[in-house]
Amino acid sequence: MTVEFTLNAQVRSDLGKGASRRLRRLASLIPAVIYGGEKGAQSISLIAKDVAKLLENEAAFSHVIALNVDGAVETVLIKALQRHPVKMFVMHADFVRVVAGQKLTAHVPLHFTNQETSVGVKTQGGEVSHTAVEVEVTCLPANLPEFIEVDMAKVEIGTILHLSDLVLPAGVQLVALAHGNDLPVANIHASRVVKDAE
Repeated sequence: MTVEFTLNAQVRSDLGKGASRRLRRLASLIPAVIYGGEKGAQSISLIAKDVAKLLENEAAFSHVIALNVDGAVETVLIKALQRHPVKMFVMHADFVRVVAGQKLTAHVPLHFTNQETSVGVKTQGGEVSHTAVEVEVTCLPANLPEFIEVDMAKVEIGTILHLSDLVLPAGVQLVALAHGNDLPVANIHASRVVKDAE
């Protein structure tokens, strides 16, 4: 996988809740932490508008990001974001280091295709329901997919698609399946809207 996303960051030495609030309020910066790999955790700060721009692209969550920390580049994945409960802007970010040749776990979005033209919808009058919009995968950094496609074309009414039905790229495994949990992903069910008799 090629690194397509970059972010600039600064080392942060002023730690604690008060310091984090000052960063957000006075400097429009977001406090963050990098951890994992061979090194210890590192506290950093990011420019809020740069983070907002990065997150406009859904692929940022499942791509390796080049994080330029005061001139030293770290390759990382977004591990967690803490958002404001009402305004939804990012208040804190956690990044995990990516080590070449070492497997990683990441959340990858599901892209559902051919929903409107599927057998269960077009021919049988059913409705599509999603029970998952992303899956947790484990793979080498080079194999990390941007998304996993779920083709609904041949799905009939009353059918439930499970994790085991997904077509995965080479070298990619589903964490839930590895633990024996074949969870549902989507289904087509009979329409709940009952048409009034004329």
